Amino acid sequence: MKRILLFIFLITGFSAFSQTKSAIKWLSFQEAVEQAKKEPKKVFIDVYTDWCGWCKKMDATTFANPVIADYMSKNYYAVKFDAERSDTLVFLDRTFVNKNPGKSRSSHELAQALLQGKMSYPSYVIMDETMRIISVVPGYFPAKDFEPVLHFFGENAYQQTDWTTFSKGFNGTVKE
Repeated sequence: MKRILLFIFLITGFSAFSQTKSAIKWLSFQEAVEQAKKEPKKVFIDVYTDWCGWCKKMDATTFANPVIADYMSKNYYAVKFDAERSDTLVFLDRTFVNKNPGKSRSSHELAQALLQGKMSYPSYVIMDETMRIISVVPGYFPAKDFEPVLHFFGENAYQQTDWTTFSKGFNGTVKE
């Protein structure tokens, strides 16, 4: 009898383990650029810093939500971009660097360009399929408040309607 119960426990445990939450497949900026060339899709860039508490909360809650993760994975190339990184990046034939790498609060030139000089963390850059910035959205959002933001850009609603009208009529699936 003990063996049968152990067997049932192992099977149910394995089944629960195999049905884990979906996760966002975060890419590097360069990976997203390359993939967008091969198969065009919008790009979502999470611009963060290691010291940003709200960035960490966004990772632990909103980005961990399976509804958010599924939608992002299907509709965007998702990029994590450390605004204080110290490497050199080339984008659109321009070289971007961090002029003071290793110094406190020294931001990378590409982060500055993406955020249009408004260095606030976390911030999210939404780019279209041609790598042009559609919008920059700053701040922390709970999953239920972030879901309409993703849909607004992911479904091109921003081209037909304003945010207020869209968000009032949006019926999401995030349960919180």
